[in-house]
Amino acid sequence: MSMKIEQIAPHQTWSIRHKVMWPDRELDYVKLPEDYAGVHFGLYVDDQLISVVSAFESGQEAQFRKFATLEAHQGKGHGSKLLNYLLDWLGEQGATRIWCNARIEKCGFYERFGMVKTDETFQKGGKDYVVMERVV
Repeated sequence: MSMKIEQIAPHQTWSIRHKVMWPDRELDYVKLPEDYAGVHFGLYVDDQLISVVSAFESGQEAQFRKFATLEAHQGKGHGSKLLNYLLDWLGEQGATRIWCNARIEKCGFYERFGMVKTDETFQKGGKDYVVMERVV
């Protein structure tokens, strides 16, 4: 099994975002107006794109969004590899605060990467979220 992580184009993220995050919505629901201003990374296993994440930088802050791994490949460490890669990359870019809107049920996953919950919570599309951050 070969694995690689590389920068990808925004449109390459949309299918996985759709399948994993919002399969009951139309494809346009997972497209972000700022997609073309972001940096997107994909993890490939045997040349198949299986995990994606998008980052949006603003000064020394960076938000990652739309982090998704195809269901058949979840629980195998691929998402962790991609997130570690992204966090390292953002640190190299000078980000001192990295944050995300985490689905409540995924908080434990993000805590393993040094992220902590903030007091900011909200709902979107019937799902509960909390803002999590890692400050360097």
